[in-house]
Amino acid sequence: MLSFRKAIPRRQEIILGAAGLIAFLGAWQLIAMSGWVKPQFLPTPPAVLAAFWRLFTEAGFTSDILISVGRVWFAFLLAVVIAVPLGLLMSCYRSVGAFFEPFIDFIRYLPVPALVPLLIIWFGVGEASKIAVLWMGVFFQLVLLVTDDSKRVPAEYIESGFTLGANQWQVIRDVIFPAALPNMLDNLRITLGWCWTYLIIAEIVAASSGIGHVIWSLRRFVKTPEVMAGIIAIGIIGLLTDQAFRFIHRRVFTYLDR
Repeated sequence: MLSFRKAIPRRQEIILGAAGLIAFLGAWQLIAMSGWVKPQFLPTPPAVLAAFWRLFTEAGFTSDILISVGRVWFAFLLAVVIAVPLGLLMSCYRSVGAFFEPFIDFIRYLPVPALVPLLIIWFGVGEASKIAVLWMGVFFQLVLLVTDDSKRVPAEYIESGFTLGANQWQVIRDVIFPAALPNMLDNLRITLGWCWTYLIIAEIVAASSGIGHVIWSLRRFVKTPEVMAGIIAIGIIGLLTDQAFRFIHRRVFTYLDR
């Protein structure tokens, strides 16, 4: 019997997640073996697993993963360092929000892939342009999310801070930021996923390393198992990172589970 919006035990959650994964792999295997799709376009899961192993043992895929992880995290942390203070200021001072929000709203609707030629002109084909692509894909969305999270802090909290003698900066630091932090951490988890989605775009432009470069290079030789293995590698890294964020959220904000 399904329970509407009720929590389920952690063990049951893990079992259901594993069952869903097994069902997906089984359906994939059946479709690949049925002959409906040529193996050249849809290899079987064992073929992709073998290709995954070859990437690590023969193609030095570990170094490409480390390079991509470094690029993603550098761009993401750079976006966070700028977006969080700016979002707090935009929520606390309406004049700051009125100044920045129209421009940020305009930029966030621009497709990042369309900006790649311009970023190359500005930053060249080195690391700077790749970081810029990843940063552009995260920053403008994140700053508005942080602003919204800060605006949702109850006015009673802020009034209590001023009543106890805190000044404006102390209220921002000791009241608004801690109160908004749980939702902010969730939004950081989501926007980090967005950063990974732009990795391929960032690494197909004059790159000689990284997961995106490997995938794009293998595509030219129609090595579908290896291409799928590279895509799955991104998914695995993203899943592990996402679970790490969830773990931190549960451990730090234990009072939210009560």
